[in-house]
Amino acid sequence: MDSMIFDLDGTLWDPTDTILLAWESMLKEDKRITRKITKKDLKSVMGLQVPEIGKRLFPYLDEQTREHLLEDCCLAENKYIEKHGGILYNHVEDVLKVLSQKYKLFIVSNCQDGYIEAFYRYHQLGQYFTDYENPGRTGLSKGENIQLIMRRNHLLQPVYIGDTEGDRVAAQYTGILFVYANYGFGQVREYDYVIETFDGLVHLF
Repeated sequence: MDSMIFDLDGTLWDPTDTILLAWESMLKEDKRITRKITKKDLKSVMGLQVPEIGKRLFPYLDEQTREHLLEDCCLAENKYIEKHGGILYNHVEDVLKVLSQKYKLFIVSNCQDGYIEAFYRYHQLGQYFTDYENPGRTGLSKGENIQLIMRRNHLLQPVYIGDTEGDRVAAQYTGILFVYANYGFGQVREYDYVIETFDGLVHLF
């Protein structure tokens, strides 16, 4: 193994409280919205790409309206995250500091452009990562973005760490090992390794 590629939401942190505030700021006076979005709603769509999130949360809106609405919500997310951050899982920075001395670290997340940058700016963790990618920049699937990171950085034996079935599928698509973060948002039944807490990575590798 020469590197670790991380999912973000549900793997490194829980940003749902901040995202909920951002969405409420955009939706509270929008008469097109017929049902209030809850924290449970947001957690249920963590890990999905933005168009799929729109379909699940606003099935009663047409595609164009959803697209514009999600663009506004994502812009608000980035601003709120840069200002308020999220809840890092226990010992994240300490573990990243240790791992980065031995492995190259990366992030591949199904988020919008600017989201990872906002995470970096608030929590000052960008120093531990060599590169990152997301569909907001590339328009690609998570598996394709993992491949892009691998090609761009000449990685031979990375592992992918994530918390959802989509993360497992993305790792399988690229032919790399999958580490299931069992403390995150999703439920995964098949994996190569599992960690119950983030610092379990130190003991695993």
